[in-house]
Amino acid sequence: MKKFFFFVLVLSMVPIFSACENDKIPPGFSKNNTQKKIAAPGHTALVEKSEVTRMYEAVGTVRPLTESVIESQVSAQVIKVSCVPGTRVKKGQVLIRLDARQLTTQLKQAKEGLSVAKNALQQTFKSVDEAKAGLDQAKAAYERTKKLFKSDIVPSQRLEIDKAKYLQAKARLEKSREAQLSARASIRQSREIVKEAGIGLGYTRITSPATGVVIKRMIDPGDLAVPGKPLLMIQTSGSLRLEANVREGMMSRVVLGHDYKVRIETIKKTVLSEIEEIIPYADPSTRTFLVKASLPDTPGIYPGMFGRLLIPVEKEKTLLIPIEAVIKVGQLELAHVKKNNAWQLVYIKTGKKFGKKVEVLAGLTGNETIGYK
Repeated sequence: MKKFFFFVLVLSMVPIFSACENDKIPPGFSKNNTQKKIAAPGHTALVEKSEVTRMYEAVGTVRPLTESVIESQVSAQVIKVSCVPGTRVKKGQVLIRLDARQLTTQLKQAKEGLSVAKNALQQTFKSVDEAKAGLDQAKAAYERTKKLFKSDIVPSQRLEIDKAKYLQAKARLEKSREAQLSARASIRQSREIVKEAGIGLGYTRITSPATGVVIKRMIDPGDLAVPGKPLLMIQTSGSLRLEANVREGMMSRVVLGHDYKVRIETIKKTVLSEIEEIIPYADPSTRTFLVKASLPDTPGIYPGMFGRLLIPVEKEKTLLIPIEAVIKVGQLELAHVKKNNAWQLVYIKTGKKFGKKVEVLAGLTGNETIGYK
């Protein structure tokens, strides 16, 4: 009796499982195809295969065509920064002021050293003149004594004394002249120190090297500016370019001087760009090449934006329908399809977009008539 009851129970569950199986709706069918009457849409289109070009998308960053990085030439504390990112600046405009007190003191000391060197040179002129006069007197006395000695009028001791005085006067003149040369060299050195101190003082006023726009600021008042540390970055021309990393397997499709499409995702714009530079070196960590493509002057595109370089790969035929024909319900995609003179909702699966159309991966086979508002 129990076995018979179990057999009857199993038989009674078969229709229920069958009904559950019928709830699975594959692409191309709709649960409500025959349950609701759908009004005719305003526009219709024929689903057909069209030739499209598959693209490889190389991601990159928009950068200025020319940019200047401003650095300090001296070590000093930042007193004032007169610009922020986005500020338009002119060539020669003061952008940053540094603390000039130490350099002003150095310049003052250098000028004082130059003054001392000049006074020392003046003293050497007097010493040289006196040494020349002393040498002339000693030479005259020595020559006179030599004549008298030849005439046996003076003894040899007198001759030796006058000769020694002459040699001493000659040595004194040479020493005075050496001191004069040293004083001149000291003046030249002092002038160089004054010049360098003046240049260093001038470096406390950091100016723009060219007309452009400040795109990055890396310093604030109170910070220490040192040589080699970037302070500002200026875009010195209005031109921009996309620097993209292209996979090494796609490099054969990138040709220098040819035009390619660039997609700027933030502003949803696609522009035509020219490949202007290909760096002939692959990054060993990513196996990619750096490719630079010039961008046309387009409102809304700024340095630092994300972009994609679109590289054609191959052409193929695929089903395309207008983007407006796709109805999205949560994560589901549907389309109005005309079947047997009646409109039905059909589940579909879409792929990539091509202009104003989108490819259909599943749900349609072609030659169907679809409708949309």
